Amino acid sequence: MVKLYKHPKEHELYYYFNAKGEKLWMFRHKYHNPSGKRREKKKSGFKTEKAAIKALIEVKALTLRGDTKQFDYENMTVAQWLDNWYESNYIKWAPTTQAIRKNAIENRLKPMIGNYKLQKLDRATYQRVFINKLIEKFKPNSVKTWHSIFRIAINAAVEDEILPRNRFVNVSIPDEEEIIRDNYLTEKELNILLDYAKEHESITNYSALLVLAYTGMRKGELMGLHWKNIDFDKQTITIEYTRDRNGIRKPKTNNSYRTILVDPIIIEQLKKYKVWCKQLLFKYGIKLKDNQLVFISEDGAIPISEVRLNKALKKITKKTGINTITIHGLRHTHATILLNRNTNVKAIAERLGNTVDMINRIYGHLTKDSSDALISIFSDSLKASGAKIGANE
Repeated sequence: MVKLYKHPKEHELYYYFNAKGEKLWMFRHKYHNPSGKRREKKKSGFKTEKAAIKALIEVKALTLRGDTKQFDYENMTVAQWLDNWYESNYIKWAPTTQAIRKNAIENRLKPMIGNYKLQKLDRATYQRVFINKLIEKFKPNSVKTWHSIFRIAINAAVEDEILPRNRFVNVSIPDEEEIIRDNYLTEKELNILLDYAKEHESITNYSALLVLAYTGMRKGELMGLHWKNIDFDKQTITIEYTRDRNGIRKPKTNNSYRTILVDPIIIEQLKKYKVWCKQLLFKYGIKLKDNQLVFISEDGAIPISEVRLNKALKKITKKTGINTITIHGLRHTHATILLNRNTNVKAIAERLGNTVDMINRIYGHLTKDSSDALISIFSDSLKASGAKIGANE
């Protein structure tokens, strides 16, 4: 038991000596909580008398105002608060909201950060042990959903005066656009994928994958293509829509509106695909028009769903043994191939509907081939001029 020595003037202040013989300070402040129960708030480990006095004054100020919840709940864990928050509020939520939040609490939040003290968990730790770990395995939108739920729960703790503020406001979660990791194919792997798709997949799947690979457009942009967006004479595709499960809409940024030149291979395939679409639509008594969506299903001639291409790509990568990627990985593949061919970054940014800064930020670390090529070009130029340069002996 460590012996405590009272401060000569402040009766709630003490000093003591640790095992190393160092003099440290602590305080023990007694107070009554709002329900009238006697409590004690204590804290030790202060290296100076001044620091201990300052902390004690702050605690006294809080107790005088009746703001004692932070003391009463100082040992509460994140898991305990999440359970408390859910049980106190779930009745006010819609069934779907209940299910989503319960799932996030039980399967993500509690297993990963539940053991931390609610008042001790800081933003840096939260970013490192929760957000960053999830980003390695899950899509950014899923991580954003779980983070949003945690923020709502923390806001409730602030409203209940258990926490002084929400420390998890400016947490960094990258967009899917910015996460590449190994989500791309080499040129050889891309050829294997497209060859397999041409031979074994439906004409819709093959045509869609070919367009994605050769243009680098986003999945939503592909699904939002209308026949009026394809100029077969000028060999261009204009991107002015995006489509997902919530319907068709305009792109979010001005950069996304663009008209790009495409390879003759794409034009020829789309011509064949258009003939096939006309024949399919004719079976259903429908005439193909320019304002119709390009990619349709064999069953019912309806626009393809979001999951269709995901399933097709997953099957192909499994069958061929190439690197497993997402549909967005074809966009990354397009960009990395162009960059490694020393294509102008501004031209790539315009083609993808991005900014130059974003291209450099996302793909800068993947352009080793380009850097090696530049080194070789410089070295070969000197050698060609007769230079005899090498290591000094």
